[in-house]
Amino acid sequence: MPAGNILVADDDAAIRTVLNQALSRAGYEVRLTSNAATLWRWIAQGEGDLVITDVIMPDENAFDLLPRIKKMRPDLPVVVMSAQNTFMTAIRASEKGAYEYLPKPFDLKELIAIVGRALSEPKNRRIPDRGDMDGEAIPLVGRSPAMQDIYRVLARLMQTDLTVMITGESGTGKELVARALHDYGKRRSGPFVAINMAAIPRDLIESELFGHEKGAFTGAAARASGRFEQAEGGTLFLDEIGDMPMDAQTRLLRVLQQGEYTTVGGRTPIKSDVRIVAATNKDLRILINQGLFREDLYFRLNVVPIRLPPLRERSEDIGDLVRHFFAMAEKEGLPAKQVEAAALDRLRRYRWPGNVRELENLIRRLAALYPQDVITASVIDTELAQPTLASAPEEKPGEEGIAAAVERHLTTYFASFGDNLPPPGLYHRILREVEYPLISAALAATRGNQIKAAELLGVNRNTLRKKIRDLDVQVIRSSR
Repeated sequence: MPAGNILVADDDAAIRTVLNQALSRAGYEVRLTSNAATLWRWIAQGEGDLVITDVIMPDENAFDLLPRIKKMRPDLPVVVMSAQNTFMTAIRASEKGAYEYLPKPFDLKELIAIVGRALSEPKNRRIPDRGDMDGEAIPLVGRSPAMQDIYRVLARLMQTDLTVMITGESGTGKELVARALHDYGKRRSGPFVAINMAAIPRDLIESELFGHEKGAFTGAAARASGRFEQAEGGTLFLDEIGDMPMDAQTRLLRVLQQGEYTTVGGRTPIKSDVRIVAATNKDLRILINQGLFREDLYFRLNVVPIRLPPLRERSEDIGDLVRHFFAMAEKEGLPAKQVEAAALDRLRRYRWPGNVRELENLIRRLAALYPQDVITASVIDTELAQPTLASAPEEKPGEEGIAAAVERHLTTYFASFGDNLPPPGLYHRILREVEYPLISAALAATRGNQIKAAELLGVNRNTLRKKIRDLDVQVIRSSR
């Protein structure tokens, strides 16, 4: 006796054949169609225990069909397939009530496992309804298998309040993932509040997180709310959680365990309704072994782990990312640009120590400072030829050398507009585009010595350190 009746809808005959063979071998009875109309007729007649359908069909989009299916037969699981392997495809599949989303090409063993799981689960599985998506900009870009896995995990998490731990190297987009969890989740009407542990003096972190009462410490002239209070009803993103001091870890653990906290200097417990998303570029297990991070807090935070791969592990996404960042730059008023095939090949072969953030900075720089419409391989070679320790000049260049380099960049930038005026917001745009290469050049010239680099640039050392951290400037350290 067949294990179940599967309805398959896909306009690709080859995919229908492959699915028919695989599902039949697994013991299922299969009915095949190339269009949505036939699929809907079967469903309306009460046929099928599970549906597998492509998103795009000749007569109807599966995302338009799904709400009707869920209304007529709410217990019928639907597995959606798509070659449009974007973050928003996974989210829309979840929002419309799909049991699972599978990007094409898919693994047949995984598909069979999903079918078996769907048919064995209770039939009263409720799918939250939030209505149509509002057309917001896509927050995550990439079609690589690694990103597809992340999209699917995020789609499952959207309607939960589970605590999430995001790990990955600096610049991989951890805050983007946290924002996606918030913006497309059930808390999106509430605030999204982010705090970077590494950017706050350690003795102020507890006050920043939990707030303080008047007179709680020297300088506390009035009561101040903390990030937990500011994030009430929404999401609190704790970035660089590995830099949190032990005292603050203990207080955070209490919030996670008991759902309440007290302000610094306060005595009355305050109930907290906040979803926690944490992130780190460190290995917290090593910090635990070193006595620098609480193991019990780690397990409380690591309910759902998400690892973001470095850009070098998903180089196939670089083309999509380049087009995305050029489009963003164009919306900001910068000239439209493209890259030739050879230039894109150079970008794909580069190791990207600064990950997606480094690529974004490069694309913005190309859009702002180069007059040509098509970026060539030679331009990319020049931009990616970062100074190394072995090639750094022995003599220390003066301020005039760096100033001349900046002047050349700005001259090229203004020339790219011809007789037209540059777009508005020029000061901040130029500042953003120039700061990264300027600080990089100073650090390279001083072999990573931040004290000397600060002197060369004429800024305070603490200011330079903050800029290095905020801009994610790669520091070249001397081994001598």
